Amino acid sequence: MDDQLTKLDDIISALNARFYEREEEIEAILTAVLARQHLLMIGPSGTAKSALVVELSKMISGTEYFQWLLTRFSTPEELFGPLSLKDLEHGVYKRNTKTKMPEADLAFLDEIFKANSAILNSLLTILNERLFYNDGSPVEVPLMSVIGASNEYPEEGEGLEALFDRFLLRFEVDYIEDDSNFISMMKNEGEPEQPPIMTMEDLAGLQELTDRVGIREDVYTAISKIRNDLQDEGIRPSDRRFKQSLGLLQARALLQKRETVIEDDLIILENSLWETPEQKDAVSAIVRRHARDETVRMLDSIRTEAHEVYEQAKQDRSEEFGLEASQKLKSLEADLKKLNTDETDRKSEVEALLQRVNAMQQETAQNTMYDDDSTTGPSGIFYRM
Repeated sequence: MDDQLTKLDDIISALNARFYEREEEIEAILTAVLARQHLLMIGPSGTAKSALVVELSKMISGTEYFQWLLTRFSTPEELFGPLSLKDLEHGVYKRNTKTKMPEADLAFLDEIFKANSAILNSLLTILNERLFYNDGSPVEVPLMSVIGASNEYPEEGEGLEALFDRFLLRFEVDYIEDDSNFISMMKNEGEPEQPPIMTMEDLAGLQELTDRVGIREDVYTAISKIRNDLQDEGIRPSDRRFKQSLGLLQARALLQKRETVIEDDLIILENSLWETPEQKDAVSAIVRRHARDETVRMLDSIRTEAHEVYEQAKQDRSEEFGLEASQKLKSLEADLKKLNTDETDRKSEVEALLQRVNAMQQETAQNTMYDDDSTTGPSGIFYRM
């Protein structure tokens, strides 16, 4: 699995290098694919929505990819294939689905809300049940994820609420903001000479690994609290949406190289639990309030305190404060060592901060050994002996 995770990292790095200011969308698309869910991107034309998905499809060797631009005049033949004339001669109403959506692993549907009633029912069934009814018989489709795109939200009364609901993740996409990123995009900087590749077998292995990611009890508790807080605001996502969102949490944890979902992973739900654009801010505030677990809060607190003590030691050049600062940093080290023992699933995060605090403590302790009348410590901090 390490090899597959490495390939996944390489794909993320390559996509981020090519598509500027799309880090969240890239993570979201891969989260959706790993969780076998669908994602919607809403934004103006020319924001690399389709280019991003096309590039990803090229990096997954062996995938069947389908892309189509929908209009109000789109016909079922365009998405699901033409009727088989040979079968029709025998009174069989069957479509030839070769190269069409029912045989795709990954699909991109542009202007998704232009879908008309002639194709809507079949499209909903494929999205939700992964079934396509051909001559009245249900056929399982291999579809993992559909990435939908639109320049605008669907209008009320158009009968597209069910289609909108099929997309578990929803992101708004805009033009590049940073000038340097815009110039780099114009120059085609960041284009990989040889894009990384993973096979469909690699992807299937990662999806199985996603399914095995554990979910801590406090995460379930936090989801329940989020649900209650949303209800207080008059926002009521369906039970099905909450249930499906667990796969998103597992996929995000895997992308973060963890075997267990933690409360920090809940942050992705701010792009899942709203139903109208007006609800986005309220949902985001509620989710973010619950998306930081106790371990994260402790690490943030230790990181902040260590930084303040270290910076004060640079300003206060007395031996007394130098010794006090060194002892405070040692105490924070002890807290981190205990946390490292208690929270084994957070080992990499805790150890990274432990190394930083240890370096601060050693430098502060070393500097207390220098006489400020004659010697300067490694960081230019003077202490009186």
